[in-house]
Parts: sequence; C-alpha cells; structure tokens
Amino acid sequence: MINDFVYYNPVRVYFGNNQFENLPDVLNEYGNRILLVYGGKSIKNTGLYDSLQQYLTAFSVFELSGIEPNPDIDSVREGAKLCKDNKIDAILAVGGGSVVDAAKWIAAAAYVEHDAWDFFCRKTSIEKALPLITIITIAATGSEMNHGGVISNRAEVRKVGRSSPLLFPKASFLNPELTYTVNGYQTVCGSVDILSHVMELYFHNQGSMEMMDSMMESIMKTVVKYGAVAFDEPTNYMARANLMWSASWAINGFLNVGIRQEWTCHTIEHELSAEYGITHGHGMAILIPRWLRYCHSDDRSIKYRNFA
Repeated sequence: MINDFVYYNPVRVYFGNNQFENLPDVLNEYGNRILLVYGGKSIKNTGLYDSLQQYLTAFSVFELSGIEPNPDIDSVREGAKLCKDNKIDAILAVGGGSVVDAAKWIAAAAYVEHDAWDFFCRKTSIEKALPLITIITIAATGSEMNHGGVISNRAEVRKVGRSSPLLFPKASFLNPELTYTVNGYQTVCGSVDILSHVMELYFHNQGSMEMMDSMMESIMKTVVKYGAVAFDEPTNYMARANLMWSASWAINGFLNVGIRQEWTCHTIEHELSAEYGITHGHGMAILIPRWLRYCHSDDRSIKYRNFA
C-alpha cells in the first residue's frame, strides 16, 4: 500500500565552488542585520571565515560562535537573545548539521517570550521564524535542505528533534571544496549518517514504489562508493560533491513519500548522544547492524536481499 502524500521543499540550493558571489543578493532579500552562527575554530583555521568577510561588508554582522556538536539548548537561548537585542533580520549558519540545527531553533526562539526548550518539552507551536541561510562544511545531516532540527539539553540529559515548515532554510550554499578539510573519522561518520537516513526509510514491510526504492538504492551505492574515495583522497572533488548532494537528498523529504516511518534507530541514538556525547554517525554505526539483525524476518527478507 502506498499512502497518499504531498511533497514540498522550498529550499533554493546554490551548488558548486563559485556560488558565494550570490550570497549578498540572497541576504539582501531579508535585510541588513545578520547573525553569523558557527562552531569552533574550524572555519577560521580553514580560511572560510576570512573569505566570507568580503561578501558581508555591506551588512551589519553580529556573531554567535561556539555551537557544540549535538548543540545544546543554552546556545539556542543565547542566539535568540542576540537576535532580540540586535533586531536581527536573518541568520547565516556556517558549518555542519549541529550549527544549522541550532540556527533553526534560534530563528524560531527569536519570536517568542517563553523558554526555547518549551518547543521540545511542551511541544509549543512555532508561529514565525527568522529567515535562515546556510553554508555547509560537512556532508552528513542534510539539515540544509529540510525543516527539522535536533537539540540537546545536557542539564536534563535529553536530545530531542522536532520539525516545522517554517524552519526550512531560505537558501543553502553547498561547495564540495569546503569539505576537503573534513578528517577521515568525520568523513566516515558523515557517510554513515547519510546511509542511516536512507535505511530508516528503505527497510520496512509496507508496499512502496519501485521508483523510490531504486532512488534509495542509488543513493546508498553512491555513499558506499564515494565515502571510501573521500576517506582515501580528501580533496577529490567528485567524491565530495557526490557525498554532499547525497546528504541533501537523503533527508529532504523526497524519499519519505508514501510510506509510514518509525525512525527507530535515530530515536535510540539520540539517547546515546545525550548520555555519552558521541558523534551521531558513530552512534548510528553502532546501532544499525544490530537493528537489522533484530528486525530480520521472512516477510522482510526481500528487502534484505535487494539491499545485499
């Protein structure tokens, strides 16, 4: 049985190594006062921070740095306060999925008076969010092309994900060259993360469209092939480009259509990350083989054979 569905994705993607010249025009669509959100020192060490400055000279830029892996709700609170205090017009998130996820919830929290964690513990509705533009530095979560985000609360040892159509980025810049400096470990974790997004959809015992199964198989084959190439040849543009585009399409909603989803492994992994702070892709690598063995049965065996 294929369920009825509506597919919607409004994210404008600028893909390639010469797209930053479009960044000022994109930002100008939303205003002059920009909050630049990023993680640790990596974008400064790689020179990305300095190279971006030439495109931001016409804007009033405020900064929030130090976004953690498995971003914490305290960073969201801090970002929301900066947005309110400085009348921010738009958010520019530069980094990986953790930075983008934090930026999404900062965008939502900037418009409310209640605590940002209420979005997660009380399921408070999102009525409005600041425009978000992203620049991606690792192929993994696909957060640059979807409307979800996962936030940790270290004080409560919790990690929770939520989504809203208001959290879709307005535009995302994907330059494979920005991922050249991703180390081997993170390249592997990112590749597993991409695979995990597809596997959560691929392995089910419902009816599905052969076209969608074929798409998922193609993405998984691509990640297996080019993940190994990128590990051995970090500056291989073709490998990095294939991983980057696979990450976006693994979880931008397209593969989800027509099937009921449980996302069992992700729910379990959130508990691992909350408790131990491990990289999400690493946690998925621990869980997926065990989950597949646990779930195997005769009525699911055809999917296992197709995957093999």
